[in-house]
Amino acid sequence: KDATVWRKPSEEFSGYLYKAQGVVEDVTNRIVDHIRPGPFRLGWDSLMTSMDIMETFEENCCVMRYTTAGQLWNIIAPREFVDFSYTTTYEDGLLTCGISLDYGEVRPNFVRGFNHPCGWFCIPLKDSPGHSLLTGYIQTELRGMLPQSAVDTAMSSTLANFYSDLKKALET
Repeated sequence: KDATVWRKPSEEFSGYLYKAQGVVEDVTNRIVDHIRPGPFRLGWDSLMTSMDIMETFEENCCVMRYTTAGQLWNIIAPREFVDFSYTTTYEDGLLTCGISLDYGEVRPNFVRGFNHPCGWFCIPLKDSPGHSLLTGYIQTELRGMLPQSAVDTAMSSTLANFYSDLKKALET
């Protein structure tokens, strides 16, 4: 009920490009502050288990390393990602985007996943002040030996949960 998720074959790799979209009751700056790398994200995103800013280039531009919890009764083992992340204004709203980098050694007990170009657009709703349309384009290559059906199930439910978890965090 919080979001709609679509998918289509990715042009970047053999998996899918997911589009998630939903209306969030808050202003764009506050929403994006909860999504981008920083102090808020780890506190509410139930999938994320750690996050380190490895390098900062300017205020809204960094390289981050984060880990995710295992999913589907650990059929999908914990993953580690290293992403370049950039946040900027876009039309009346904000865009936070990223792509994975081949950077550093993979930590033990993790599989290194890879995010192909992805991002979150957050724009205010003109006829509904205090509400924003949040649209995400995600194309994550989990890597490892995984059945595609497990990946598809995990991605759809993860994206839907992302919206409900974000909404709860913004209420506080």
